[in-house]
Amino acid sequence: MMLTTDGVYKSIALPPRVLENGLNSEIPKPGLGHSYTKLSNGSSEIEMDTIVEVEDLSVDGRPVLSSEDSGDWSSSSSVPELASISEPTRHPRRHKRRPLGGEHRRRRGSSRQSSFQEFRSDVQHAATETYLISGLTLTLLRYLGIGTRWIGKFIRLALYALFLMPGFIQVGFFYYFSKSVHRSIIYGDQPRNRLDLYLPPENDKPKPVVIFVTGGAWIIGYKAWGSLLGQQLLERNVIVVCIDYRNFPQGCVSDMISDITTGIGYVVQNIGSYGGDTDRLYLAGQSAGAHLAACALIMQAKKEYFEDPTKIVWRASQLRAYLALSGGYNLLKLVEHFHQRGLYRSLFLSVMEGEASLPLFSPEIMVMNPSFRPAVPLLPPITLFHGTADFSIPYEASVTFGEALQLVGAKASTILYPDKTHTDLFLQDPMRGGKDKLLGDILSIVFADDDEAKAEDAVTIMRRRLVPEILLQLARKVSPF
Repeated sequence: MMLTTDGVYKSIALPPRVLENGLNSEIPKPGLGHSYTKLSNGSSEIEMDTIVEVEDLSVDGRPVLSSEDSGDWSSSSSVPELASISEPTRHPRRHKRRPLGGEHRRRRGSSRQSSFQEFRSDVQHAATETYLISGLTLTLLRYLGIGTRWIGKFIRLALYALFLMPGFIQVGFFYYFSKSVHRSIIYGDQPRNRLDLYLPPENDKPKPVVIFVTGGAWIIGYKAWGSLLGQQLLERNVIVVCIDYRNFPQGCVSDMISDITTGIGYVVQNIGSYGGDTDRLYLAGQSAGAHLAACALIMQAKKEYFEDPTKIVWRASQLRAYLALSGGYNLLKLVEHFHQRGLYRSLFLSVMEGEASLPLFSPEIMVMNPSFRPAVPLLPPITLFHGTADFSIPYEASVTFGEALQLVGAKASTILYPDKTHTDLFLQDPMRGGKDKLLGDILSIVFADDDEAKAEDAVTIMRRRLVPEILLQLARKVSPF
């Protein structure tokens, strides 16, 4: 059940179980705007970042809060049951004459205070997410161990981040403070079941939607890694959804695929209310995210064929295309390569639930299985992007997966970028500004049937440079990827 305000893309999600044991809610005061809302039912808490005009929400025709009543639901004796929540109605505002003198100054002071509270809320949220990122890094260190090889890698990683810092700062500011980015929307009941929503400001017509799954070696993946791509597509009037998911050791590969499947289902069911075109949904993934998204897509196509389609939340055939960047799709072929690169065999097999499970989570092997053949026509067109200088995952991984897809009759193509590394396509090239080849190829698929959008994109001003060229070249030389 979702309460929404009319005319804006803002909501408070209220799952049915929230109200079973009583609701404690910290509701923002009217006019505050951006807020951090916490809902709890005693045994668990649901946190979400949202924007709400509280005076516009109503229950059974009555405003939940008005400008005169900034009380807390937890202190109210008339907390509504979920079944009694009616369609929200928009109450007409009472037009008042502009106050003069001291009253006007007091209102201006109140407005500044609200802005300060909003800024403080954003800073607190940024600190929380920075803490999470630091925890992910320490987790990686604990599992990899500290040896000569990894000391060298982390020194190179630190230098790599230092050289690209001018770009990271700008993208980070956009991610944390842009009104177009709605962070940490809850899509499921598992840890890390959050997603970030990038909404273009114009609401003229339904927009295409790219559902993006970030990479991170199955260990340090995080939804914020997609913020640069989200910013690029947002500028082209495309809605972007970055799905977060459990990483190892919090979950193994089957948990990650389950989270991604749940997240895609949430988007399919709800994105229309945010201005998304449900007939133009595109799934995308990068690195480990490309592998996991491919697994989720293939498994869902199999469910769609062998199970009752009306009983599944989303169907593979609902997607217009799958776009996979720098992924690995045959784990049996990659175990030794990853071991040599520092993702040690024992750790990798723990992530993948044992050596016997590798074929079960290898998309290239999955599509070649005779039991999957009847479901092949349900797969959307698949495009695989890869740089030929990628040392983290060799580009042959995309080539052989593309060949396997074509062999079983799926629509698939592979686009290779000469002399591009694992991070060139995803980080350095977008930070270079100007015309981005990968972005152009993605948009040519997303706008394939939209002549107006293609014409607009053809005259779009080139993106500005985020990092000086000398720093980009230095980052490429020291990159551990």
